[in-house]
Amino acid sequence: MAVASKKIPAPDLVPVRRALLSVSDKTGLVDFARALVAAGVELVSTGGTSKAIAQAGIPVRDVSELTGFPEIMDGRVKTLHPSVHGALLGIRDDAEHVDAMRAHGIEPIDLVVVNLYPFEDVRASGADYASIVENIDIGGPAMVRASAKNHAYVAIVTDPTDYAGVLEAMQANSGALPLDFRKRLAAKAFARTAAYDAGISGWFTETLEIENPAWRAFGGRLDSVMRYGENPHQRAGFYVTGEKRPGVASARQLQGKQLSYNNINDTDAAFELVGEFDPARTAAVAIIKHANPCGVAEGATLKDAYLKALACDPVSAFGGIVALNGLLDAEAAEEIVKTFTEVIIAPEASEAAQAIVAAKKNLRLLVTGGLPDPRAAGMTVKSVAGGLLVQGRDNAVVDDLDLKVVTKRAPGEAEMADLRFAFRVAKHVKSNAIVYAKDRATVGIGAGQMSRVDSSRIAARKALDAAEAAGHAQPLTRGSVVASDAFFPFADGLLAAVEAGATAVIQPGGSMRDDEVIAAADEHGIAMVFTGTRHFRH
Repeated sequence: MAVASKKIPAPDLVPVRRALLSVSDKTGLVDFARALVAAGVELVSTGGTSKAIAQAGIPVRDVSELTGFPEIMDGRVKTLHPSVHGALLGIRDDAEHVDAMRAHGIEPIDLVVVNLYPFEDVRASGADYASIVENIDIGGPAMVRASAKNHAYVAIVTDPTDYAGVLEAMQANSGALPLDFRKRLAAKAFARTAAYDAGISGWFTETLEIENPAWRAFGGRLDSVMRYGENPHQRAGFYVTGEKRPGVASARQLQGKQLSYNNINDTDAAFELVGEFDPARTAAVAIIKHANPCGVAEGATLKDAYLKALACDPVSAFGGIVALNGLLDAEAAEEIVKTFTEVIIAPEASEAAQAIVAAKKNLRLLVTGGLPDPRAAGMTVKSVAGGLLVQGRDNAVVDDLDLKVVTKRAPGEAEMADLRFAFRVAKHVKSNAIVYAKDRATVGIGAGQMSRVDSSRIAARKALDAAEAAGHAQPLTRGSVVASDAFFPFADGLLAAVEAGATAVIQPGGSMRDDEVIAAADEHGIAMVFTGTRHFRH
């Protein structure tokens, strides 16, 4: 049952006379505490926070003086007490609340400074189960929520970056904090506890392998505010979740202007794709435009791989994203900067390569320290009107699949290598997806079409355009292989690939007309391999 409001108006200004400080992250704590005391504020604190303040020679009362009860159970119980929560939740313009506070000797608290146990960091560190559980904060979120609820009289600070703003607001208002300011702090506080609890519930879901929990919570921390989203009329911000996965969210930007919404989306697509290629086996480069690859290749060196990838569709590569699976060296950098590029992302970059890229001041260079594991579990989330679609990450890798030759002719060794390569790329092309490949490089890509036949034809047309640009007499699809992200429902898609010059096909299989497609392949001497795994990507 909802609790009725007494409709007591909140005061605009609340003088800050007493503050409770209990923080895990002690960044800026001592300076902030000293400034509060200089402004005439009495400090109350707990445990390590109280010790840090006292060691700096700043007067501070221990919270046990308020509660009349010592911290117990290794600090698990210290602030969960009526003397604390009554001081936070009391409505000071309500006579009944005032009488209750007076009767029980509860002194009001005007400012609460709390940041929570570092659950997210401990979880990311790979700590054991018991250590992670011990870093689930209880008293902290309780104080944060109590203070935020009673923002009519209490200011709640959960982020050290807000310390300066609090002091400025107090100075501008003779030691008081305005209602609008308190409201904004409360909004941030509730968002913080929501994200904190989302991390905890997500960890339990992952640890206990609960496929579809009854409630899903997601949280993230604002990393940057963007000028706009996909289009100039859309607002956008980038939030990071703390997932321990190398990529655009965890990368260090060594140079270049701020990443845009589209940059981040495309760079993530590029790096996830190039992560499919083990650097111990081969150098690989992916060039992405509008979240689709316009060229992917393996090579003896990153320079070689880049040139092969660029040759697939040099027109679309203009203004694209380049992802590499190894250290960006000077030779590769020299080639990449010859074409206008928005972002380069790689595990590392040599000093010589950094100097080359630095000549293009707007070109963003990101280093991640590693590659994403294509086999790792995880989630993808897509918003729809009124809901969220949540699914496991597509972590199927072609090297792990049981490939089945279904035609009379089996692919040769070189064809099989190209088939694996093409299917690896097709996993990261928007459906319907068709990828032609030759010598472990894409030579034609068709993406995002309503008809698989159209994807085949577009990919072939792209290959023809690239051949003409390079001065080749025939498109590179002649003698290539082709990958399809899903089965061919009819033989017409296969026949379009045959017409383009493909000699071998890799596809999931599973159509009611598989026999017709196989028969068409046999009729044209095409080798075909079934993977049994589909890679739809919408």
